[in-house]
Amino acid sequence: MDQEKYAIIDIGSNTMRLVIYLRENSGRLKEIENVKVVARLRNYLSDDEILSDKGIDILIDTLQSFSEVTKHHQLEDVKCVATATVRQAKNNEEIVKKVRKESGLTIRILTEYEEAYYGYLAVVNTTPFDSGITIDIGGGSTEFTYFSNRELVNFHSFPFGALSLKKQFINGDIPNQEELVALKTFLLEQFQALDWLQNKKLPIIAIGGSARNLVQIHQEYVGYPIAGAHQYVMSDRDIFSVDEYLHSLSFSELQRVEGLSKDRADIIIPAIEVFKIVMEIVSTELFALSRKGLRDGVFFEELTKDIGISVFPNVLEESFYELATDYSIDLNHVFYVTNCAMNISQLLNVTGLTSINREDSLLLKRAAFVYNVGAYIDTESSSQHTFYLLANRTIDGLLHRDRIIIALIASYTSKASFKRYVTPYMHWFSKDELTKIRLLGAIIKLAYSLNATRRNIIKNIEIVSDKNELEFVVTCYKDWKPEQYQVEKQKKHLEKLLKKSILIHFKDE
Repeated sequence: MDQEKYAIIDIGSNTMRLVIYLRENSGRLKEIENVKVVARLRNYLSDDEILSDKGIDILIDTLQSFSEVTKHHQLEDVKCVATATVRQAKNNEEIVKKVRKESGLTIRILTEYEEAYYGYLAVVNTTPFDSGITIDIGGGSTEFTYFSNRELVNFHSFPFGALSLKKQFINGDIPNQEELVALKTFLLEQFQALDWLQNKKLPIIAIGGSARNLVQIHQEYVGYPIAGAHQYVMSDRDIFSVDEYLHSLSFSELQRVEGLSKDRADIIIPAIEVFKIVMEIVSTELFALSRKGLRDGVFFEELTKDIGISVFPNVLEESFYELATDYSIDLNHVFYVTNCAMNISQLLNVTGLTSINREDSLLLKRAAFVYNVGAYIDTESSSQHTFYLLANRTIDGLLHRDRIIIALIASYTSKASFKRYVTPYMHWFSKDELTKIRLLGAIIKLAYSLNATRRNIIKNIEIVSDKNELEFVVTCYKDWKPEQYQVEKQKKHLEKLLKKSILIHFKDE
């Protein structure tokens, strides 16, 4: 097996999917192939839980098709996992034997615990949530976990999913009122049986195609300005508004809704009912999507087995070190400038001119780490590249709003460029927040100027404030003229925000 590539086939009840990952130098798994087939195996599982010959034929034909793709990538060791439909099939031993014989693939049938655990593992390793409830609605089962302080506390697997709920409660393509009432009554009864789900007041983190489609519909509905669905946050009101919108449509209109896969048009409404009822039982207003799920969880376990831990100590730190590797960030320079920026922010607080709190300081540190990262692409337009790259790249552990803040600070060059970048997101921030973001950007810009030659020559910085002027006294180990030139060019941005003239006095050690 090519050590740089990993492949997994996920045999779900609704869809079957082959995903091939490339492991980059940073250790990050980058998706390079994602092949999906809507097999709907659940429809071929009889009432006495036997997967029919037709269902088995569809399964094998799809796996043989996937094998052609894996052979192209010269992959011999392909992980193949199956979930609810194959797990629940009484003839699953026969299925496994037949698949091995006709496709050469060995199916690993995941237990209910494994399916839930891998979803939890993906969530805690790729999102910022330390505690929460995960929900993974498949075609034939629904997995819940409750985790606290990033440790798994409880799990449960219900033997129904979006496809089986549709089959059990809805006769046509979309539910009528009577069917909807029966579905809600059933779901309430099922979920209320889980004591550990009640009134937790924790975020719901959803996994799977139905959750992804819900998010994509909402993003299209509100004209969401940035790319990506992973770590997208919705409120209970957002979900109700999408649900209301979908209920107003005929089935043919539903099939044409932007963001909704046509093959999910008949199961999206029962799936949303599940989300609504779970949010009610958990007593939460926060719903988030994790695009990383079972497949990712399998690989997290596989790739970390040699180090003995499968839960990363800090998701965001992992992400920033991936950025450092991918974009050749000079860590020595970054750490030096970060310390310089933190020092300036603390000194400004002492003067009473700023009120940079702990949360602001964290933003300052993170933005300093990736400041001007767009220079990797092109130095002449590095600010634009920095903003676009950070705003649109998925950064595990960072919600979308925080990602935009980091992008705005790290790309800061002037008020004009800031206004240009922030315009699509103006409604996300108050006036005071925008001023604070500009201030943090101006501080980092000045700090980078103080290490313009990357020689780490600054020994100490002091700030003296009087009524009309700020004086920076900068003590240096070595000749400071190149830094002085850059600082004199860049200090105007901080002067405008502080409404004070800044005098910078350099002196030798």
